[in-house]
Amino acid sequence: MGILGGDGFSLPIVNSNPIVSVSITITDSALSQMENTLNNEEKNHCLIISAQSGGCSGYVYDMKIDEIPQDKEQFQILFFGNIKIFIHNGDSHLLNGIELDYKDSLMGGGFNITNPNASRECGCGQSFG
Repeated sequence: MGILGGDGFSLPIVNSNPIVSVSITITDSALSQMENTLNNEEKNHCLIISAQSGGCSGYVYDMKIDEIPQDKEQFQILFFGNIKIFIHNGDSHLLNGIELDYKDSLMGGGFNITNPNASRECGCGQSFG
């Protein structure tokens, strides 16, 4: 049976999120840890921070060190000394104003993101909405 008169089909919905000019804060401990992690590879590598759908509150943070993306026009690039942080334009409204910190503890260190845009966060601090 054809499309008309049949069960039909569904089309994907495209959400157009606003692109905002991103400003973030990096603590000295986070910057120091990123410099140690990149280990003089700042010329060809960067930190990419994004928000992925998932988690118990709606979104989860994704941070990765990767080669500098070829499609730079899709990202906002922030410079902290020699460190480049890329934030995808599609996530800009979710990540604008975040603070990136690094805490070292007996149980192991890790990066922590404080997000003023989050209306809710899960107990573990890994997801937000």
